[in-house]
Amino acid sequence: MDGEVLEKVYQENLEERMITYLSEAEGISLEAAMDIYYNSKLADKIHRGVEGVQYLDYKVLVQILRETE
Repeated sequence: MDGEVLEKVYQENLEERMITYLSEAEGISLEAAMDIYYNSKLADKIHRGVEGVQYLDYKVLVQILRETE
């Protein structure tokens, strides 16, 4: 595997952990959590790799998401 493939797998796993954690923390369905996440500015930053934000812990990222969206 090259670095680009590993980065993509890491990002997919990160998104999965974030959505699951958001669902549990907010007491909402996975579908609702997915909607919140994928329509957020944070999801775009993670996808683009802005400022290395994708390397923060998923719980920290969910907290940021909850505070900013």
